Amino acid sequence: MVQTNFFDQIAVQNGAPSQTGLCSVCRGTKKLCGKDRCPLMIKFYSQQKTMPLISMKDLAGCSPPAVFVGRYGYPKVDIGPLLPPDFGDTSIMDTPERWMGKSIDDIVDMRFRLVRGKYRIDAKDFAKSGRIVDDVQELALTERPVEVEANFRQRPTGRIIMDDEVQPFGPSARMDAMTKGNGRFERNLERSFYDTDQKAADAVITAYRNGTLISEIQKAFSVGTMGIAKNRRFVPTRWSITAVDDMIGKDLLKTTKFCDTIDDFRIYYWEQLDNRWAILLMPTTWRFELIEAWYPNTTWNPVSNKIDIISDCEFFDGRTEYAHIGGCYYASRMAVNELLIKEGRTAGAVVMREAHPGYVMPVGVWNVRENVRAALSQTQPLHFENLNTALDFVESKMDLKRDTWIANSGVLRDYMTQRRIEDYY
Repeated sequence: MVQTNFFDQIAVQNGAPSQTGLCSVCRGTKKLCGKDRCPLMIKFYSQQKTMPLISMKDLAGCSPPAVFVGRYGYPKVDIGPLLPPDFGDTSIMDTPERWMGKSIDDIVDMRFRLVRGKYRIDAKDFAKSGRIVDDVQELALTERPVEVEANFRQRPTGRIIMDDEVQPFGPSARMDAMTKGNGRFERNLERSFYDTDQKAADAVITAYRNGTLISEIQKAFSVGTMGIAKNRRFVPTRWSITAVDDMIGKDLLKTTKFCDTIDDFRIYYWEQLDNRWAILLMPTTWRFELIEAWYPNTTWNPVSNKIDIISDCEFFDGRTEYAHIGGCYYASRMAVNELLIKEGRTAGAVVMREAHPGYVMPVGVWNVRENVRAALSQTQPLHFENLNTALDFVESKMDLKRDTWIANSGVLRDYMTQRRIEDYY
């Protein structure tokens, strides 16, 4: 009975047509969707490991530290801690910068141990919402895991959510109270918390430049601890992730856009979680593009028998509209500019991603940011004299043919059709 309810509730969220009841018929055993592994079963078994440990209305453990701010009903939103039934060093559970090399199962097991407490506030007027708001803010600023106890109205439960913007987490329940141990604040985030005259964007950039992890900045930004006092507000976690990536990327671009170009064409190639990445850097002025190819039987292309390709790009003057690819665009743009800052150069960049069927479920925008970072920092680039030879290499490593990448690329088509000064030499 448990499994039937589980699959019935989330069949549509997994992409199975509701009218066919595909997931309810399959129940993770017949592979009717064509995936090698059932993403619902991965989550189900992770939940089964955690549920016996949270069968009561009170839960105590060490938060990594981690918090979550919901977005539904904004500005009236649910906020609260993410809390595992574990003590000790749980920091890895909410530090995606440390997740490279881990499997989908490893990530889901970690994240599903985090129980979300929910407390309703007004995101724009949270000062009157009581002690829980203060505790959540302090938790987001804390440098190391801290003991937390949450008192729920009922035993935590939860539905499975597929979201490529935020990391997965475990069951949730409405929270009546929480108590938090003492912890030391991360020094850069503490400074911006008490500086109520500093703009939020300046606080984000200063913390990043001084070495604070992006995942830590995103948490602090989301709970209203940055910015001019009268403008502070809670920001849904989903929005804060993209906002921080965007702010850091734009700040880096203030420098990199005006550097000398690189000298040749480069390809950085990387594989992780059945995703293939080919990052092309070209000796041009700044331009950027992210192209994602979702294969059949992947999360965002579950029922088609064709590869679904989406892309977004910008040129030297940047974008005026939000990228429809979402947060992945801003995360990858930021990561590319980190490399350009390090080298003191500029370039045109095209990030090509193939998501293959082994990528059975989304694990968050961090997956794009950290994979692009890893590709650019942990691999040696291959150098080419021209675009054609660079694309020859891409074609040898990726399944899609060069013509397909070009047909779906604004940056590549522009490079191949526009005349440049050097063409006249």
